[in-house]
Amino acid sequence: MNTNTVKAYGTESKEADLKEINIERREVLANDIEIDILFCGVCHSDLHTARNDWGGTKYPSVPGHEIVGKITKIGSEVSKFKVGDLAAVGCMVDSCRECENCKRDLEQYCTNGMVGTYNGNDKNLGGHTFGGYSEKVVVDENYVLRVPENLDLAAVAPLLCAGITTYSPLKHWNVNENSKVAVVGLGGLGHMAIKLAKGLGAHVSLFSRSPEKTQDALDLGADQVIISTNEEEMKAVQGKFDLIIDTVPYEHELNEYVNTLDIDGTIVLQGFIGELNKMISTVPIVLGRRSISGSLIGGIAETQEMLDFCGEKNIVSDIEMINMENINEAYERMLKSDVKYRFVIDMKSLKN
Repeated sequence: MNTNTVKAYGTESKEADLKEINIERREVLANDIEIDILFCGVCHSDLHTARNDWGGTKYPSVPGHEIVGKITKIGSEVSKFKVGDLAAVGCMVDSCRECENCKRDLEQYCTNGMVGTYNGNDKNLGGHTFGGYSEKVVVDENYVLRVPENLDLAAVAPLLCAGITTYSPLKHWNVNENSKVAVVGLGGLGHMAIKLAKGLGAHVSLFSRSPEKTQDALDLGADQVIISTNEEEMKAVQGKFDLIIDTVPYEHELNEYVNTLDIDGTIVLQGFIGELNKMISTVPIVLGRRSISGSLIGGIAETQEMLDFCGEKNIVSDIEMINMENINEAYERMLKSDVKYRFVIDMKSLKN
């Protein structure tokens, strides 16, 4: 298969910093689209993969799954896009397309394994997929998304992960103007959860351990901030919420939040991937028919729905733009939550 060599930023091992490397991209096939990458968001998953925190990282690793750019080539069978169109790619670039989940537009739960934008199995070139920290990407048109023209392109990039990750449970649990939603944690996911829940008309609260984040949350659209270390404030919201989006990326106490759910309320875990070692008390779950759940990203159709919704409501991520060569510093700052609220790489800094 014909390939093109492109510049990228990646790492050769879990201990090594990211640096400029060359990778191969396939020449466009009949159903493919080539995208010149303009902006790429920086996600916690990028860092975890680069450093093999979850195990299973294939090296060299080129992260990046919040991709926005312009189409430069299309294959002979492509019908949904044309050269010059704005386009986006999120967390996956393929799936089996045949299992029941794929047929239900739930490709993220593909029973044969979705193909991640990076660290997935590359069925065309062999080896593994490389992400958006690169000049270009080639993706099957069925996994490419349209970008609303009215939105700031750089600030759209995090919608491809942080946006859809929080939009999907909001839609699944039918959030609307009658809903009371709370968000735990004010970071990349949390700030999008507030904006999207508000966009859907819900009453939105933030749980935080940091009183200094109160004004930030209100500025993002939250109606209320509850300091979770304040017993009186926590007592005042017992049994209040229909849905809680928990975005905290490390192990933490859940019982205190479960008690704030209404009858049939659900807490959805999105930030922490791993084992919660402390037992969860079943008492408030049983007595209130409450649920603890989890949610991944969204399927392609739902991701397009989310982008279109953001276009209508003029919702984008709050970002800090960086150059590609500053990615290692950005990772260290991200670990300290020192960003409001998502880094986005200006990819022309790689092309210079």
